[in-house]
Amino acid sequence: METKTKQSIEQFIGQTRLPKFAIPTSYDLYLKLDLTACTFSGTVQVNLNIIEHTKFLVLNVLELDVHQVWFTNSNHQTYKPCDVVVLDGEDEILVLGFDEVLSVGDGVLGIEFSEALNPHLKGLYKCTYVDGGVKKNMAVTQFEAVDARRCFPCWDEPALKATFKIRIDVPSELTALSNMPIADEKLNENIKTVYFEESPVMSTYLVGVVVGVFDHIEETTADGIKVQVYCPVGKSDKGKFALNLAVKALDIFTRYFSTPYPLPKLDMVAVPEFSGGAMENYGLITYRENILLYDDLLSSANMKQFLTIVVSHEVAHHWFGNLVTMEWWSHLWLNEGFATWISYMATDIMFPEWKIWTQFLRQTADGLRMDAMEQSHPIEVEVHHARSIEEIFDDISYKKGSAVIRMLQGYLGDDMFQKSLSLYIKRYAGKNAKTEDLWCVLSEESGLQINSMMDDWTKKNGYPVISVKSKDYILEFEQDHQSQFLSSGLRGDGLWIVPITVSIGSYIKCKTFLLETKSQKLDISELVHSPHQNKSTFNEKNEEKCDEHFWVKVNIEQSGFYRVKYEDKLAARLRKAIESNCLSATDKFGVLDDTYALCVACEQPLSSLLSLMDVYRKELDFIVLSKLINVCYKVVEISGDAIPDLVNDLKQFFINLLLFSAEKSGWESIPGESHLNALLRGEVFLALVTFGHDKTNKEAVQRFQALLNDRNTPLLSADTRKAAYIAVLLNTSTTNRNGFESLLKLYKEADTVQEKEPLLRCIASCPDPNLVLEALNFMLSEEVRDQDVLYVLAGLRSEGREVAWRWLKENWDLIFSKYGAILLHQFITYILTLFCSNEKAEEIEEFFVSRVHPSFTRNLKQSIEEIRLKARWVENIRQEQSLPELVKQLALKK
Repeated sequence: METKTKQSIEQFIGQTRLPKFAIPTSYDLYLKLDLTACTFSGTVQVNLNIIEHTKFLVLNVLELDVHQVWFTNSNHQTYKPCDVVVLDGEDEILVLGFDEVLSVGDGVLGIEFSEALNPHLKGLYKCTYVDGGVKKNMAVTQFEAVDARRCFPCWDEPALKATFKIRIDVPSELTALSNMPIADEKLNENIKTVYFEESPVMSTYLVGVVVGVFDHIEETTADGIKVQVYCPVGKSDKGKFALNLAVKALDIFTRYFSTPYPLPKLDMVAVPEFSGGAMENYGLITYRENILLYDDLLSSANMKQFLTIVVSHEVAHHWFGNLVTMEWWSHLWLNEGFATWISYMATDIMFPEWKIWTQFLRQTADGLRMDAMEQSHPIEVEVHHARSIEEIFDDISYKKGSAVIRMLQGYLGDDMFQKSLSLYIKRYAGKNAKTEDLWCVLSEESGLQINSMMDDWTKKNGYPVISVKSKDYILEFEQDHQSQFLSSGLRGDGLWIVPITVSIGSYIKCKTFLLETKSQKLDISELVHSPHQNKSTFNEKNEEKCDEHFWVKVNIEQSGFYRVKYEDKLAARLRKAIESNCLSATDKFGVLDDTYALCVACEQPLSSLLSLMDVYRKELDFIVLSKLINVCYKVVEISGDAIPDLVNDLKQFFINLLLFSAEKSGWESIPGESHLNALLRGEVFLALVTFGHDKTNKEAVQRFQALLNDRNTPLLSADTRKAAYIAVLLNTSTTNRNGFESLLKLYKEADTVQEKEPLLRCIASCPDPNLVLEALNFMLSEEVRDQDVLYVLAGLRSEGREVAWRWLKENWDLIFSKYGAILLHQFITYILTLFCSNEKAEEIEEFFVSRVHPSFTRNLKQSIEEIRLKARWVENIRQEQSLPELVKQLALKK
């Protein structure tokens, strides 16, 4: 490269975004696939609007061979670039230098290109399916966030929307799908060219293509939208549930946003290999097979619920994300936070008996957990590098984002919120928006200054912990000037405008106010002494019982995104209220979740947490028991390092907590029982097995034997299979491999994804390190699809952490080359966070000094921080002198 050219091109290196002197308005994209050679070639012609005189055109390209390039202006003059420079590296751009100045006006840029199908589930990638026992290739796209550039040269930024006209050459026996309906097909011997209708304007990351063999089913909505579900051959009946969900979801969102679905069709495709869960390509949603396909016998209640939420989430994106798109990735939460929140709303409409909004608390809890870390980030986060975008598809964007939306909805009211969102969608349809644009619409409609209230929640890390004290019927609420809650025990900066809700001894005695200063007092004497005048959700007997105790619950129904810390006497009264069943399920969840978080942050002793857990013995509500079980797991895990001599006593205590609910639910489903009972059964028996309850373990092993004898046995439902698998593995060792071998055999013989996934989630849960190593090596084999490694990794337990860490180090180069950066964060999260010592954190930091990659930099820092947080908690637990006596007492209590 000549020095002058090099200097000219250097101005484009290291820039976060593309220069804006040329704006695309439409793409004409032709792709030719060779699935035998696993390659593709193509031509893209981009209609451009040149808005500044320039000698350069700069667009995105990554790992493409660029061949011919030309530019034709509106006067039909054609220019060939004198310099064609591909900067793969960190810039991922194609710089085209011309001798002549390109004048302001319209023109067409043409580029021919080719490349191999990507092996790492991104861009235009290869995946395989089995047809008659023969493995064959198919092709799928996954462009979000910034991988359209791997398929064709483009302006790969969400704000640079354009229309797309796509045609594809494929083998004649295959089905080709894209965002729009097929306009025409032409056959030339064994190759067919499929022409698709031109799309409305959309961002490049939403372009989608799928080429493979499918069966499909379809239904047309009342508005004339054709909805189709594409399934593996012979499994179209497994797509009926998702098809029905999509049709209902389209109607729900059309009415909610007062805006029709913007395309003539919606295809949903189950693909055999997929890096995420699902992707909202405009009009062509792609899913993992196990998330789209539902089997009445083999799919658990949990998977049925997850499938419902995911389908609702992806359909919702066609309004929040596709029709109105974030201006830049800093505003990703506008896509993901809103789609998460409204997917729960749609699920609640379709299945009100699921009480899904109570389960939304798990989204809030996960968001609070991550946002308590120093390595968290604001909901609106600066994005400076293309590959770092992948790291913000996390619990902050999805779960904190959706929880903050839920909090704002509760503050404004449902009707005002819906009216505002409808106006927002109409105003920005086909355009891009920033967070400030949404706040402006909400402020216009409500008459409130939403931006001043919400900026704290979206532009900075963390959230407040609200301390509550009581004296003479005066409640004092305080958020310190340094009030940000951090699990490290440190305090961050700043104050929040916090919507506070309080109930005083009853849900008919409530107060709501905004805490805008460091502290505020609330006189509740009138509430304490006033007679009941309104109807309560609780019966009179419970009301009388509750009135005997003056209890205070802040953050009613956990609607706010903050923690609450009660002084000791208020905390004691709350324990009594829980034991007397005075609190709602959501508030019982919230008290436990806040106490656990304060314990992890070493702001409350473990003894306080255990004393609170003891009052949940008679609990039967699914969401409360689910949280209780989760806390039990975490306490056992940390105690293995902190107080190993007390682990068995803790397990016995936890078994005693859960036996009541286990006896009520039983192993087998009851005709007509609720969805929540099915969910509860699976979690409770899995927990009892994990904690070593002898009777449950024996029963689980017997039912597993029944499954081996008869794959269709009614003795082991989809909801309880994982409990049986874990029971078998806990009795397996190097010298007694039968259980491990039985699980591998079941996996290899299973012909449905519904059967395979639970097995993969368990095979690394064996306490024998040698079998853990065997499971990890099995994961690397051709027996396990790349996309499924996360299931195996999720099953790792603390007993296998050292062998897993050693295995990761020894196989790092192989893992990196096999899976690429897109899946590496799974290995980092699941293996590293099993540790809880500062020495191990230092060892891990040293290993990754020369191996860091932009796609998992933040994830690595978060994992190391979590290790150090747990190390601090371990030391704090060891200093609790009264803990052993309490644990012994609780273990003996029946």
